[in-house]
Amino acid sequence: MKVYKDLTIAFLRAGILGFGGGMACLPLIKREVVDKYDWVDEDEFGEIVAISNTLPGPINTKMAGYVGYRVAGIIGAGIAVCATILPSVILLILLLETLSLYREHPVVAGMLQAIVPVVGVMLALMAWQFLSAAAKDMKWVVVLIQVLIVIGLVIFLNIHPAIVVAGMIILAFILPTKKSTADKGGHE
Repeated sequence: MKVYKDLTIAFLRAGILGFGGGMACLPLIKREVVDKYDWVDEDEFGEIVAISNTLPGPINTKMAGYVGYRVAGIIGAGIAVCATILPSVILLILLLETLSLYREHPVVAGMLQAIVPVVGVMLALMAWQFLSAAAKDMKWVVVLIQVLIVIGLVIFLNIHPAIVVAGMIILAFILPTKKSTADKGGHE
């Protein structure tokens, strides 16, 4: 069917040309779904972007799923999502296979050894940013106690991190929080 072909072409194009993450793909997706195929108008596209930003996961796959579903139902959603991720999957497989073939080469081995500490530093910086943001709303003592509890649960009790995150979210809903002075209308 023509609609499936159009979905495939539109989202393959956005998937192939979209470098720099999901937000960098938005102009490409807009060009396809609003300007070229007229599947949604500009206002609806803005709403889709806003809603997609509130959900977990890459924005371009969420948008592909929504537009595909809107245009051609569940099959359309599947086609659009697959067309969006297929270029990245193929390139990742090719890159990893190439690295695997030449793993013993001194240049590749050195490159792989250099990547590990860089990624470690990037993760540490990101963790520091999360902890600093949490400390703005809570005291550092509370944040550090939570960090120690999470380390204990994940490392020493071998509980899966997803379970720990789900448990923390449930606790956040159950435990009462202190209202700030502004929330109380300025009165204590």
